[in-house]
Amino acid sequence: MEKILQHFHKTQKPMSRRAALRAAACGFGFLGLADLLAAADNPLAPRAPHFPPKAKRVIFLFMHGGPSSIDTFDPKPRLYRDHGKPLPIKRPLAFADEPAGPLMKPLWEFKQYGQSGIPVSSLFPHTATCVDDMCIIRSMVGEGVDHGAALLQTFTGSSTFVRPSMGSWVVYGLGTENQNLPGFITIKPALSHGGAKNWSSAFLPGAYQGTAIGHAGLKVDDVKGEPIEYLLQKTLSADEQRYELDMLRNINQRHAEMRKHDPQLEARIQTFELAFRMQMEAPEAFQVEQQESEATKKLYGLDDPVTRDFGWQCLLARRLAERGVRYIQCTHSYKWDQHSDLYEKHTENAAEVDKPIAGLLKDLKSRGMLKDTLVIWAGEFGRTPVSQGGNGRDHNPYGYTIWMAGGGVKPGFIYGATDDIGYHAVEDRMHIHDFHATVLYLLGLDHERLTYRYSGRDFRLTDVAGVVAKKIVA
Repeated sequence: MEKILQHFHKTQKPMSRRAALRAAACGFGFLGLADLLAAADNPLAPRAPHFPPKAKRVIFLFMHGGPSSIDTFDPKPRLYRDHGKPLPIKRPLAFADEPAGPLMKPLWEFKQYGQSGIPVSSLFPHTATCVDDMCIIRSMVGEGVDHGAALLQTFTGSSTFVRPSMGSWVVYGLGTENQNLPGFITIKPALSHGGAKNWSSAFLPGAYQGTAIGHAGLKVDDVKGEPIEYLLQKTLSADEQRYELDMLRNINQRHAEMRKHDPQLEARIQTFELAFRMQMEAPEAFQVEQQESEATKKLYGLDDPVTRDFGWQCLLARRLAERGVRYIQCTHSYKWDQHSDLYEKHTENAAEVDKPIAGLLKDLKSRGMLKDTLVIWAGEFGRTPVSQGGNGRDHNPYGYTIWMAGGGVKPGFIYGATDDIGYHAVEDRMHIHDFHATVLYLLGLDHERLTYRYSGRDFRLTDVAGVVAKKIVA
């Protein structure tokens, strides 16, 4: 590199790769050594799991705001019978200040679907057709009664401290299969309730942080061209860009040596490298509507203004998954927080995501990808069985429903249960730490072994807790 720099100072103009090799006086031997050094220093290189995995990748479908479990996947007959009666238990800590309202029945009809006969409400007629591929977890438990704490805990395991997100831990543990794309991509994430902290790598090296594609405030048509336009370099050749990057990396590394350890500078160096590599593959990956068939686009609902936004996210997630991205998140934000107007708003929200979700599951299955892709559907909490303001529901982190599909979970299976009014998880409770431990297990990672030493102690996603829910593993 010193000889290359000397040559640069003499010529004052960019060199080709061939010229750089000549200046190094080592030809292809130098190139081989450079490749070996790059591989040894590549934090995203694929790594072996702790044990044989069930899943290779994750697609997380996040419903920001908190869908009502008892109106979607957890019917409660008692609520029909006791509709309008007072809450029969002492209300736990609540988000709302006013006294608890009366019990409120589910506002949608439930029907049994598939060979498994799992009940799903009329809010999700398309998703219900996939129920035989789904594992419904009715016993989720968190600790945050407000959105900020609940989102942080859902994504990072901590409701109070800034910690690495689950996606960052997954890529730290496994690397990624495609070195020309980020290992962790979050599509249209919310900027509220923690914002970037929810996809941050925190104290993990910066290479493991999530790469955000747009944000929730943008329309799809504004988002879909953004990654391509920023990645394409129209004034320099690939050799010239590589040369500039090598010079910049050399300066940054010298700066880093002087500052001993600067994770932000380290992350910036790695980001420049990844951005250069992404030019080769990212533009093609984002050509969703140009490269997919009309039938596929219709399957995801891209032909309908109602479903187009989330459908594009789900179809992009499938394209990224098949290109080796390890962890992908799609966000429907911020729409599920119905303290009032539950019927109108939940109906509107479900209509936007139902067909795209079913399209994703069916498309993955038809391509043989569902068996090793873990699809997760979740909000940050559920909603109460009592009414708020007569036609809404408050936050409920004490017993709510999420579901998983593919990736080694039992299909057509119900795990856990809430009490007879749907307020508290009472059977096979799955705390968020248990949820994280189980996701890591399905990916072949032991949550107690996946640690990172920081500030004098070993940290892990599950802190000092977490039990794998072996009952849901196929």
